[in-house]
Amino acid sequence: MATSQFPGDRSTGTAKLALRDQLLTARRRRPLTEVGEAARAIAGHLLATPEVRRAATVAAYVSVGTEPGTSELLDLLVDAGKRVVLPQLLPDNDLDWAVYHGPTSLAPARRGLLEPVGPSLGVDSIALPDVVLVPGLAVSPTGMRLGRGGGSYDRALARVPVGTFTCVLLYDDEVGVDLPFEAHDRPVLAACSPAGIRLFPHPG
Repeated sequence: MATSQFPGDRSTGTAKLALRDQLLTARRRRPLTEVGEAARAIAGHLLATPEVRRAATVAAYVSVGTEPGTSELLDLLVDAGKRVVLPQLLPDNDLDWAVYHGPTSLAPARRGLLEPVGPSLGVDSIALPDVVLVPGLAVSPTGMRLGRGGGSYDRALARVPVGTFTCVLLYDDEVGVDLPFEAHDRPVLAACSPAGIRLFPHPG
């Protein structure tokens, strides 16, 4: 796919746009049966990981479109006794968070999203979960994540303490992609796809 570039390279933004378009096009072509199978496989892998098993609080998100599905995962986390917090998109594209209490606690929001309707916990509350699960379009061999371009999750990940288990949920062919990146981009510690969990080198 794209070649990696150093932070600050003027062509990085253009390269990101082109790669996002390519990845989103591929996702739109995925059969719904594959989307469902991927969701079940990812949920199984995550629930079996030591980090998730011992977590008291898990930050996650509600998938949209042909993203790897999270609906079943969210309910399985709650059934396992986890406190699950989900994002609320703010007008400036930052993320607030609220507790998930099941599908009936979600309501339609901007950009076709579903968000929890409970009291907001504050943008800094993302520093508290034991596990942070994030969306993305691809991840590099070193854990650099490519999102949709709004910067919401880079801002959120910047508030997550070093060492917290951060994991992006992807399809198999989106893991280990050579990506352009910029100084504000935040790496994750792992990726989960239908093939399993892939851990990345811990910075420093």
